[in-house]
Amino acid sequence: MIRCILWILVGIIMVGCQKSEQFTSSGVPIITPTGNEKYLTEDSEILFHQDSFYRFDITIPERALAFIDNNPKAEQYVDASLTFRGETISPIGIRYKGSGGAFAEGLEDGGILQPASKVGTKLSMKIKIDWDHHHHTEFYGQEKVQLHAMNLDKSQMRDRLGYWLFGQMDVPAPRATHAKVYINGNYSGVYALVEQIDEAFVERHYTNHKGNLYKEVWPLTSNNKSRSISAYYKALRTNEHAGVRAQLIHQFGEELEASSDLTSLHNTIEDYMVLDEIIRYIVVDRTIRNDDGAFHWYCNNLTGLCKPHNFYWYENPSTQKVHLIPWDLDHAFENIRQQVHDITVIVNPWNEKPSSCEPFLYNDIGYKQRPAYCDKLTQGWASYTSELAQAKARFITGPFSQQSVHGQLDKWTAQIRAATEEAALLHDDAPTLSEWENGLQLLKDRADYARTN
Repeated sequence: MIRCILWILVGIIMVGCQKSEQFTSSGVPIITPTGNEKYLTEDSEILFHQDSFYRFDITIPERALAFIDNNPKAEQYVDASLTFRGETISPIGIRYKGSGGAFAEGLEDGGILQPASKVGTKLSMKIKIDWDHHHHTEFYGQEKVQLHAMNLDKSQMRDRLGYWLFGQMDVPAPRATHAKVYINGNYSGVYALVEQIDEAFVERHYTNHKGNLYKEVWPLTSNNKSRSISAYYKALRTNEHAGVRAQLIHQFGEELEASSDLTSLHNTIEDYMVLDEIIRYIVVDRTIRNDDGAFHWYCNNLTGLCKPHNFYWYENPSTQKVHLIPWDLDHAFENIRQQVHDITVIVNPWNEKPSSCEPFLYNDIGYKQRPAYCDKLTQGWASYTSELAQAKARFITGPFSQQSVHGQLDKWTAQIRAATEEAALLHDDAPTLSEWENGLQLLKDRADYARTN
């Protein structure tokens, strides 16, 4: 009898242990994949298929959701589940992401001593698939999934169109499409699904994907001095624990600094970069006025030091070349007809020598910038005038032609129209149907203007 009671007690304990091991500490189910799931057997072409408009269902425990809503800028991950194409992957990690622009219209600042809490319907989010080492797996070949809220973009098309144009000109760039997002069963709205720039991105674009990927570190300082090795290590996004030396891009910076005339500058650029690729990058970037990227040199008012942002570099060990990769295009197409956005606008033409390279105030908020042409690398690029003109002609008559741009926008508009209208009916801070349509028309008008100006 005693033996039976002991066995019953053991059984109860085992059942209790098994039950606790099936959930995370916050109560999210731990689902062990079988290996036959579509998200494991199909690749990223499914996820970023341009003819598809997918639904993402995200489930977050209410306490965890309240925690990240209280201070989105903390960018802390919490447990959640993701259901996509009839399959649930759980747990995943989820957090809000962004900076000033990405959080705009979505936060209420609680004051100096309080966090800025979420008040808007949508904020950009990042989903980490291999969360807390529960799965050791990927999601359609991706380790992270990014959903951009597009709160400053009434057209809801700038990210997608910009990245598509880079891709059409054979410039390595993230893929982007749209997604319909539900959080805890509530429809949040239309988001931009944007590919993460990481190991998977590098593997898709380069013959050797074992090299270093860096975020937002320029080869030269604002004084045209070579950047330190430590600056590259801080900016590493791959090989962070492998002890790989940041040698190639550092040498690039040193030779740029040492270049004393246009001939030596050209030699350095052509030794370390694929000239035709960077020319195509520049043509797309400057034509669509991506004025919050590599050609906008923001300056620190206290230090006077200036630097651009929203870009990555990749070192290809096989070719010994470095590649510039565009990132964060939510402000593209803004400053085409005139200087309409006083934060991102680039005052001086990127390819013309200014009267001074001193940082200057350019808006009422107190932002300073330095002309991009003051950077020696940018000077070198700007001197390839015939190559730039030829590439722009191909761009204007090809991917950026009116027929091409309007055709893509009309196709994507049809995909998200019903979802956009539904969001407008549910949320006061979503673009109304007329606001969205006006935003789309404005985007078309700006693209048409940029084609000839």
